[in-house]
Amino acid sequence: MFGLYLHIPFCEKKCIYCDFYSIERTEEIDVFTENICREIIMRANTDTTFPQADTVFFGGGTPSLLSPSQMEKILSTLRQHFSIAATAEITMECNPGTVTHDSLSAYRSLGINRLSFGVQSFDEQELQFLQRIHSPQQAMEAMALARAAGFDNVNMDLMFALPDQNKKTWQNSLHKMIALQPDHISAYSLIFEEGTPLFALMKKGLANPAKEEHDAELYEIAIETLSAAGYAQYEVSNFAKSGKQCRHNVLYWSGDRYCSFGPSAHGFIGDERYWNFRSLRRYSDYIQRGILPIANKETLQIHEQMFERAFLELRAKGIRLEQFMQDFSLNIEDIMGDELLWWKQNHWAHISQGRLSLLAKGYALCDELTLTLIALLEKETESQWEQKEYSEERDDEPVFSLPIL
Repeated sequence: MFGLYLHIPFCEKKCIYCDFYSIERTEEIDVFTENICREIIMRANTDTTFPQADTVFFGGGTPSLLSPSQMEKILSTLRQHFSIAATAEITMECNPGTVTHDSLSAYRSLGINRLSFGVQSFDEQELQFLQRIHSPQQAMEAMALARAAGFDNVNMDLMFALPDQNKKTWQNSLHKMIALQPDHISAYSLIFEEGTPLFALMKKGLANPAKEEHDAELYEIAIETLSAAGYAQYEVSNFAKSGKQCRHNVLYWSGDRYCSFGPSAHGFIGDERYWNFRSLRRYSDYIQRGILPIANKETLQIHEQMFERAFLELRAKGIRLEQFMQDFSLNIEDIMGDELLWWKQNHWAHISQGRLSLLAKGYALCDELTLTLIALLEKETESQWEQKEYSEERDDEPVFSLPIL
């Protein structure tokens, strides 16, 4: 598969946990719309021959802050300069507090066929702590609006392991979300990312991460509850009804290629990964000068691609054993030996339909199991996997103040 990703870096209000690049200067959206269209044209005019795109994903930030006319301009530019399959999955992330029936109907008429709502919780106090701009009622209304506008593929995000969150409030959020019958649910553990207001609160002793045992209990509740409601787990944090897996995310987890646009966006073309400036000012300056706004790039060596493939696929639908052998001349089953037998005996993983896939118990131990596999591959190939820290321009980051709790 091949995908297109567009980063829309605007939010009405930055959430305290978010480490993605976004700013609160929404008055710059018009100029940004022109600039990202210019970037699309410049990227299309490079020497690279791009395959037909199977997925398009508008992430952020809050893409639903773009008006339908702004979204139409971007999509029209994409379609003029890139080949997009008629059956392509086209996703837009939305904040429940930023959509109306008219806006959703307009987005649907433009060909957007999948929505992703950042709900995070159905508990009012938890939403206030996270500094979300919507209420539980608005989240419910957003789903009704999406269905009325003709969307039959909708994701909703939920977050667990919040400070002081207990099993009851977590179960309540899960059940309220299931009652809305989204087609896909992403359930994430809250991470205290360095550089965020949440991390600053932790350093000041004003917010504490959940204990590891409690985090694991809440994750187990999510797996059991969502599985019982008909959502099949196909990645550590993602659950879907039949046929509703996010094709764009599957593309990432399969190590397939994608082209990206917008400040801070990362692309992967051929053997080269590139990333744009994490700064709207620097991004815009380069675009205005007719230069692609690339902060840096690297060429992935074959052993680096091997480690990434193993890491990503094991966390998702499973490692394609025959494909892995073809691409890297390595037999995963032989390399793992008794370790694979141990995984099977403990019901952590199995081999089915040519894939080494994790089971529910294995997903709960995913980090540990992935590191074990990587260590075995390192020993077999006499090489090391170094997960690189990408150098990103940060001179345009907003200044945060600590929220009052």
